[in-house]
Amino acid sequence: MKARVYVTLKTGILDPQGKAIEGALASLGVEGVASVRQGKVFDIEIASNDTAETEKILATAADKLLANTVIENYRVEII
Repeated sequence: MKARVYVTLKTGILDPQGKAIEGALASLGVEGVASVRQGKVFDIEIASNDTAETEKILATAADKLLANTVIENYRVEII
């Protein structure tokens, strides 16, 4: 089963990389960008056909490794 885990900074956490991207877009002439927040995406294949089990496995992986849950949120999507 294929899944995707999205990891993003929590609201209120400063995002210096997002600010740098925002500035780079402006210097490239991209207009109308109000703000940029960056994150991570993990595409993972799990040897299971049980959606609930896969979500549980990936939530555990995100809690322990993929996300710093103090400052980041994550979302698991089965694809």
